[in-house]
Amino acid sequence: MKRFAIELGYGADLHGADMTKAAVRAVRDAMSRVCLAGLVEILGLKNFAGVHVHVEVAVPCPEAVDTAALAALVPIGTVSVKVVQGGLRTAGLLVERFGPDQSDIVAACAALTVSVERTE
Repeated sequence: MKRFAIELGYGADLHGADMTKAAVRAVRDAMSRVCLAGLVEILGLKNFAGVHVHVEVAVPCPEAVDTAALAALVPIGTVSVKVVQGGLRTAGLLVERFGPDQSDIVAACAALTVSVERTE
């Protein structure tokens, strides 16, 4: 496997401290800036066999992330997902209708690495 592209993304959930929501937004942010035209135009791929996309996301509570939801966002290749400790959690709205810590803002950082099998 040879790395073809790496893109970073950032996402947040401003109300509710939802780790998956922040992670999904970070992955979508990264995907919104990467165009993989070179897979077809330079490498001559006819389909996306041999393409692998590795998604790595950092959030404050990695165990709270639905990794299947992140994998489902990637439209090509085989996908692997790794969620690690990181990101940011900070106080959000201090409104009584939210429970403790439920108004926190959480931010996620994502890195997408697209690799291609090369037979050369």
